[in-house]
Amino acid sequence: MGRRNEYLRFLSFSRRSISSGRLHDLPPQDPPWRHHTSRRYSSSFSIPPCFPSQRPAISLHTLPAANDSNSTEQLTAESAVERSEADKIVDGMDFGELCNEFECISSPLVESTARQLARDILQLRQGDRSLGNFAVFVKYKDPIRKFTGREKYKRQLWATSALDNPTTSVQEMVMMSTSILKIKWTIKGKPKSLVAAIGGDLIIKVDSQFTLNQISGQVIEHEESWDVSSSSAISQAFFWASRYLFASAEAGKDLGDSVSSLTGRVSTEKQNLEMFPDPSGDPTKT
Repeated sequence: MGRRNEYLRFLSFSRRSISSGRLHDLPPQDPPWRHHTSRRYSSSFSIPPCFPSQRPAISLHTLPAANDSNSTEQLTAESAVERSEADKIVDGMDFGELCNEFECISSPLVESTARQLARDILQLRQGDRSLGNFAVFVKYKDPIRKFTGREKYKRQLWATSALDNPTTSVQEMVMMSTSILKIKWTIKGKPKSLVAAIGGDLIIKVDSQFTLNQISGQVIEHEESWDVSSSSAISQAFFWASRYLFASAEAGKDLGDSVSSLTGRVSTEKQNLEMFPDPSGDPTKT
């Protein structure tokens, strides 16, 4: 009853204050029942830090790195070094005036192709080299071998099959015109033949000339010439002999691919004739 009476007096006092307009002059007071609330339901409690403004700040810089992060960073740094050498060479090139006031005579993709060709040479890439830089029916030619088709660029390089740990370096890259790129580079390595290894390292100076499509930037013609005059007589003999053997093996692969392609084409045409017979023929004949 005591709590009820206090509550009624509080309501009566509040109504009189509101009606008289003196409520704003009174200090804020808690209702009387709060003074009698049991400890179990006390209004005094701590708010857990569940809101974003009250959560402890987490610094991303203090999070521990994964165990393999060092190796990943090292690989990234190494690849950056390899790329920077090619990029440095290309950055010093003059690609001419790609566009004038009236028309564009060459595409920026030409420069992109030049960068990738330099990387492929410096890394002696094979198999996974950037085939997109070559046209589908690109024509290749050197003093011994020639072929058509970019799929043949997937095959093993002569250098990796004939030399131990070959290394390459690019001496010069120059745009002869807006569509012709010339790269002078050197490959050096010890012959895998025990006899030829007596003559020391084989040094080959290569002149590569690429004719590029000015729109797509793709290589449509690729021609190479070699100079082995800096090598010993034994190394020179090994070079030409191994080159001829390599070209003969590649020619055999070319023949096999041609036969397989022809067989597949004939088989496909035969299936098409069986499914769609000649409508001009006599249907009574078998």
